[in-house]
Amino acid sequence: MKNELIKHSIDLFVEKGYSATSIKDIVDTLGVTKGSFYYHFTSKEELLMDIHLQYIDELLSRQKRIVETEKTSRDKLVKIVELVIRDIEKQGPIGRVYYREIRHLTPENAAIIRQKRGEFRDNIEQVMAEGIENGEFRKELQPKMITFAILGITNWSYQWFNPQGELSVGELADMYTDFILNGVLAEK
Repeated sequence: MKNELIKHSIDLFVEKGYSATSIKDIVDTLGVTKGSFYYHFTSKEELLMDIHLQYIDELLSRQKRIVETEKTSRDKLVKIVELVIRDIEKQGPIGRVYYREIRHLTPENAAIIRQKRGEFRDNIEQVMAEGIENGEFRKELQPKMITFAILGITNWSYQWFNPQGELSVGELADMYTDFILNGVLAEK
């Protein structure tokens, strides 16, 4: 039941927004009572935090595998960009909630999520720094600024990209990867 509550909540948060969605709306979609909701969550905000943690923890886990298994900085960067873009198709609605609704978390919970987001960002920055150090990427690049640029273009895609549209997820991932790498690869 908890997973069903989360799934239906995500759909409602995407459709109506977090603020406009009530606990009654959530339980009504499942045909259960509010007691069923409160058995699993103490509040709607706890549910939102659960959604955020589920999303970022899974993303961090997959990013960690990429960083640990890929050999070159270039390959790590390509796989991380693909991870974020391909995630739109796999987890589009939860991603939209994650990026759009953090403002509704308590300051304490938002700080936890921001720390995890920072970890994801730091991992990319480290890949950039290693790539610069080992000569794969241009020496004059600033890893922190390039990381913000990469996250800016990939994360914003959740707001506009339709995986069923004219461009496939793979095509967008390839396009972004080409754009990023042609801007950061060292001249050969």
